[in-house]
Amino acid sequence: MLSKLSKFPYLRQDFLASIVVFLVAVPLCVGVAVASGVPAELGLVTGIVGGLLTGFLPGSSLQVSGPAAGLTVLVFEAVSEFGVATLGVIVLFAGLLQLAMGFLKVGRWFRAISVAVVEGMLCGIGLVIIAGQIYAAAGVKAPKTGIDKVAGLPGAFADALGSTEALASLAIGAGTIAVIALWKKTPKAVQSVPGALAAVVLAAVISLAFSLPVATVQVEGLLGVVQPPGAEAFGELANPAIWGTVIAFALIASAESLFSAAAVDRLHDGPRTQYDKEMIAQGAGNTVCGLLGALPMTAVIVRSSANVGAGAKTKASRVLHGVWLLLFAAAMPWALALIPTPALAGILVHAGWKLIPFRQITALWQSHKSEALILVVTAVSIVAVNMFEGVLIGLALSVIKTAWETSNLKTEVVDKGAGPIQVHLSGNATFLRLPKILDSLEALPQDRPIEVYLSGLHHLDHACRTALENWAERHSAPDTEPVKVVPAKT
Repeated sequence: MLSKLSKFPYLRQDFLASIVVFLVAVPLCVGVAVASGVPAELGLVTGIVGGLLTGFLPGSSLQVSGPAAGLTVLVFEAVSEFGVATLGVIVLFAGLLQLAMGFLKVGRWFRAISVAVVEGMLCGIGLVIIAGQIYAAAGVKAPKTGIDKVAGLPGAFADALGSTEALASLAIGAGTIAVIALWKKTPKAVQSVPGALAAVVLAAVISLAFSLPVATVQVEGLLGVVQPPGAEAFGELANPAIWGTVIAFALIASAESLFSAAAVDRLHDGPRTQYDKEMIAQGAGNTVCGLLGALPMTAVIVRSSANVGAGAKTKASRVLHGVWLLLFAAAMPWALALIPTPALAGILVHAGWKLIPFRQITALWQSHKSEALILVVTAVSIVAVNMFEGVLIGLALSVIKTAWETSNLKTEVVDKGAGPIQVHLSGNATFLRLPKILDSLEALPQDRPIEVYLSGLHHLDHACRTALENWAERHSAPDTEPVKVVPAKT
C-alpha cells in the first residue's frame, strides 16, 4: 500500500487543489454558458472535457481548461448567426485547426504577438461582457452589437427603475458583485470557499427566502443537451461566413490559452509550458467538445491561478476537477435550477472588469504611448465592430508601427562649396521612408554633380532602389550635372 502511495507523492495536495478548482469552475462554467446563449449544462460539458481529456495531455502541467469568459462574445455572436446546432461544427473545426497548428509547431509563434494587441483584445472583450451582462442582470434582452449594448445602457437603467422585477434582479446582480469584490477581506478560513461560489449560494438562498421575482437557470439535463452535430449542421460549412468564425475561434482560443500558460508559468517553479504540445492538447479538447456540441474551451487564468494557489503539484489536480464536475452534472443537475440568472451575470460582470488592464494602460502610456494607442484602438474596434475584426485592426496597427519604427533613416548632405555634393544615407531605406528620401534629393541643385553614398544602409528595399535609379537617371539628363551612386558594401 505504501509503495503504491509513493508513486503519487503529491496526491494529498492535488486532491485538495482539485476541490478548490471544482468549486471555482462550477459557477464560471454555468455563467459562461448562459451568457453565450446555450444551455447551462454545455458549460459543464466543456469543463469536464477540459479536465478529463486536456488535463491528461502534456503541455502545461498546472493550468486548467474550460469555457472562458473571453470567448463569450464570440460564441454568442456565432450562436445568434448560425444557431446552437452549428456551434459544434464550428468548435470541431476550430479544434482541428489548433491540432494542425500544434503539429506544425506554430504554438511558439503566439509569443510574438504584440502585448498591446492582447491587452486590447481582453479590454474590448471585458467591455462587451460588462455591457451585455448588465442587461442580463436586469432581466432584459441585450442588443446584438457591442456599440448598441453600450449606447442602450442609459435607457435600460431608466426602464429598470419603473419595474419591480428588474430592480430585484439588478439587486441580486449587484449583491453578487459586492460579495465577490469584498470576499478577499473576509477571514482566511472563510476564504477557503471561492467568492464566486459563495455569492451564487447566497443569491440562491436570498431569492428563495424572499420569493424574489428573478429568473433562474433553465435545466435540461446532461444527456439532453449533448447533441453531436448532424448532417444539416455540417452543411453550413458551405457558407463562407462560417469559416471566418472557425478561424476566429481557433486563433483567439489559442492566443488566450498560450498567454495564460505564460502567466501560469510565472506562478510556480515546476516544469515550463511546452507551447506546441499545449496547442495540441487544446485542439484535442476542442475537437471533442465540437463532437459533443459543447462550448469551445481555452486555458483559463482564474481556474489555473486557483489551482496553483491551492498547492497543486501535478496534472492530477486538473484531471480530478473534471471528475468532480462530471459527478456534479450527473448527480445534482437540480442544483442548477436554483441559481438566479442575475447572479451569474454579476459573476461575469466582475470577470469582465478584471479583463480590463487598467494598470497596463497607465504603464504603457507613460513609457510607450503608441503601444497604449494600439491597445485602446483594438478595444474600441472590438466594441464598435466585432472581436475578430477588432483584433485584426490591432494587429495591422502593430505591424505598421513596427515597420515605421524599424525603418529609421538618416539623410546627411555634405556640401564643401567645391566639387560634388555628397549625400550619405544610413539606416533602413524602405518604402515607408521613400517620400523623405525623394524630398531630400529633389531639393538639391541640378547644376552641381552629386554623389549618393549607400554604404551606411543596413537595408535597401526594391521600391527605394528603383526610385533612386529613376531619380539618378533624371538628374543625369544632358542639361544637368551627373549623379554618382556609390552602392552599399557587400
